[in-house]
Amino acid sequence: MTTSTTQVAIIGAGPAGLLLGALLARADIESVIVEQRAGEYVLGRIRAGVLEQVTVDLLNAAGAGQRMREEGLPHDGIELCFDGARHRIDLHGLTGGKRVMVYGQTEVTRDLMALRERAGLTTVYEAENVSLHGFANGRPSVRFVHDGDVHELRCDFIAGCDGYHGVSRQSVAQGALKTFERVYPFGWLGVLSETPPVSHELIYSNHERGFALCSMRSATRSRYYVQCALDDVVERWSDEAFWQELRARLDPVAAESLVTGPSIEKSIAPLRSFVVEPMRFGRLFLAGDAAHIVPPTGAKGLNLAASDVGLLARALVEHYGEHSDAGIDHYSARSLRRVWRAERFSWWFTSLMHKFPEAGAFGQRMQAAELDYLVHSRAASTALAENYVGLPL
Repeated sequence: MTTSTTQVAIIGAGPAGLLLGALLARADIESVIVEQRAGEYVLGRIRAGVLEQVTVDLLNAAGAGQRMREEGLPHDGIELCFDGARHRIDLHGLTGGKRVMVYGQTEVTRDLMALRERAGLTTVYEAENVSLHGFANGRPSVRFVHDGDVHELRCDFIAGCDGYHGVSRQSVAQGALKTFERVYPFGWLGVLSETPPVSHELIYSNHERGFALCSMRSATRSRYYVQCALDDVVERWSDEAFWQELRARLDPVAAESLVTGPSIEKSIAPLRSFVVEPMRFGRLFLAGDAAHIVPPTGAKGLNLAASDVGLLARALVEHYGEHSDAGIDHYSARSLRRVWRAERFSWWFTSLMHKFPEAGAFGQRMQAAELDYLVHSRAASTALAENYVGLPL
């Protein structure tokens, strides 16, 4: 067995783990990232593309924001579509100048990978049989197999940034976790295409046929979604059928101006709300999807992961630099307060915009009344805008 040491072992080389590693490196805190998948696989994940100001600020603080600043698309508003018309929510005006940035998660990951490689920091890809030990008794270590050799990485702390299916949460004693979950009775069929976006801002559409979202990754690459049945399969949807269904759920102007083309990626994702408490177990900290999942309606998944590691990095800097464990002791409570606020917003926005099979005509009328109130009340629009751009860290 090969033995090595570091200050912080980070499990998972997605954007959360990479961002934590970059923030720690800025404070001269050593870290090693252990990832079960290959780097190409991590980059191949098609995920979120809307970044809150807090996430933008963290990427800039980590030294990974240059390409985002050059190529990202700042957005000052979103559009809500219902009853055949669109209504703009002025994010910038309603929040005192805040906005969001459209920049794909793949590009965020690529930038953080490049930053780590330039700095010569250690990332172990394709680590097999990863297991976590000793985090409850103050002597944490990570064991894994790489290139046929068994390795033990001894550390001061372990950061579990390895997602919903990762080993970190599974390593916690079952009785120590309290789980909260809601599974929604539908999914999202998503298509990525090399076509210009139908609008320069995101369109969220509430329609009797189901929800639709018009988003983008760049000025030439679009990302579209339609609500579908939970048991639906991609093979049932040709590109032509998808575009036809999307058009049917948009207002006439958007439907007429929609530019279609071959899909370069097509997938169906289920929707769920999921939280575990607490997020700290001795010297193991959970962050991102390892601790919580939100429906994608409110664009909170990546942003919550970034805020988790922002708080965790701050706590570890206090531990090593100021010999204070206050941040570590309060990490779980501080993170969960932000998590539950985002869960509430994502649940509310999902409930407002989607067609629920059990809601019936009464439920549809309630959605229509709330949407009408939302776009005509400055107070209601402000509440939406404040949550959409992201609450302070």
